[in-house]
Amino acid sequence: MRLTPLALLLLSSPGLAAVKNVSTVAQLQTALSSAQAGDEIILADGTYNVGANLNCRAEGTVAQPIIVRAANRHGAQIRFNALEGFIVTGRHWTFDGLDVEGVCATDSACEHAFHVTGHAEGFVLRHSRVRNFNAQLKVNATRNSSGVYEMPHAGLIEHNELYDTRGRNTSSPVTKLNIDTGDDWVVRDNYLHDFAKLGGNLISYGAFMKSGGKRGVFERNLVICSKDVAPAGDARIGLSLGGGGTGNAFCAPAFDAGVACDPEHSDGILRNNIIVNCSDVAIYLNKAANTQVAFNTLVGTNGVDYRYASSTGEAHGNVLSSVIRGRDGGKFNAGTNMMNVATATWNNWYQAPFNGDLRIKGSVSNLIGQAARRASVTDDYCARPRPTGTQHTLGALEHSLGDCDGGTGKPGDAGTSTPVDAGTGTTGDAGSGTDAGTGTGTDGGSTDGGRDAGTGGPVVNPGGENPDEGGKSDSGGGCSTGLGFTALLLPLLVPLARRRRQRSA
Repeated sequence: MRLTPLALLLLSSPGLAAVKNVSTVAQLQTALSSAQAGDEIILADGTYNVGANLNCRAEGTVAQPIIVRAANRHGAQIRFNALEGFIVTGRHWTFDGLDVEGVCATDSACEHAFHVTGHAEGFVLRHSRVRNFNAQLKVNATRNSSGVYEMPHAGLIEHNELYDTRGRNTSSPVTKLNIDTGDDWVVRDNYLHDFAKLGGNLISYGAFMKSGGKRGVFERNLVICSKDVAPAGDARIGLSLGGGGTGNAFCAPAFDAGVACDPEHSDGILRNNIIVNCSDVAIYLNKAANTQVAFNTLVGTNGVDYRYASSTGEAHGNVLSSVIRGRDGGKFNAGTNMMNVATATWNNWYQAPFNGDLRIKGSVSNLIGQAARRASVTDDYCARPRPTGTQHTLGALEHSLGDCDGGTGKPGDAGTSTPVDAGTGTTGDAGSGTDAGTGTGTDGGSTDGGRDAGTGGPVVNPGGENPDEGGKSDSGGGCSTGLGFTALLLPLLVPLARRRRQRSA
């Protein structure tokens, strides 16, 4: 009897992972629906006009994730005219190098580019450019067929550029990274800029984690609340743990309307972030227990709020225009921080600090070696190891090492490549899709009144505006630019619109 060689049997096995090259929307839909662990779906350069959501239900593994990537970074331009783009309900999906844009006629019709829900743990988004959605990323728990809530733990968001080209005319929550439930999420080396909500409560966030999550990390992100889109009487908040709060029925671990969502987040860390030009606070901690705010540089913002009795932790090594405060019972251990830095001082230190360019211009000797090291902070904004001694430079940049150079590998060239012309390459047809606009969001939104017009500046109206019904998002975001060039040069390329600080009542 003739035997078939083992290698041929393996190659012909339908259970083996495959490389799938796609160049149309229909091919992309087929590749996603038939995906299995280890598949790599590669999008050719071109424009993909998508009129329905794309479902990602297959299960990857830690060893064999399912990868969806552009053949050339930002060369595959995906244009969603749908309530949601990629709906990810399977484990271990990675999206890499995509250019994703919302093109809906009304802003409320483009909610999320990525909706990650249920047991979709191990989600990764990297090296991508995503713009013009109310929430570029929405994460939340979903109840399975047995009635048990499943949560998407351990996601990673890194080296992305996330922004809007204008303010969002919507009453829906506006947050670039909206992470509700789920433990151990990491948001690092991203560049978030220009997010604004022009309807409803007028409150937007760069990024937040809330709804009972634990051990979230925001690190080495650049957040410029107002870069190209000028303030319009709205309030913009940089990064948050707790956001505007969550309805009890949608909060881990109880998911019970009778159990308070308190704390909203536990054991979080915000370190080595640069946050610029926010009309409200740079960092908002709403019922965020045991939170470390360490070695951040906060330029032209209203500072840091630890709010409500369950907000606790330490603030150490930070440099900021305003102050760090406890509100409504919030408390923290104050380490060494430099607060109330004047505009003239920022401008003496750095090339263009209100544009996000923190290349050294003058003497920064009063920052170097002024803060005791912390075990949780081993590097700086540029991922350079901090000195091994007992003292570090205040703020996100370790100035004892000089300016960052081009070899630091900062956020992966987000935003540096020349965009592909929308009319070039292969244009996918609209496709038929399935489950258009369905979504599975479960976040009950704010019930604590969110932020008010007190010490921390203009805020969310009582009761909040985060219903998140049918898959809609809350607000959130983390960010940084980093582009492998000296320090933060990118923000110099586009003049910053006139900065308008919105004062608290």
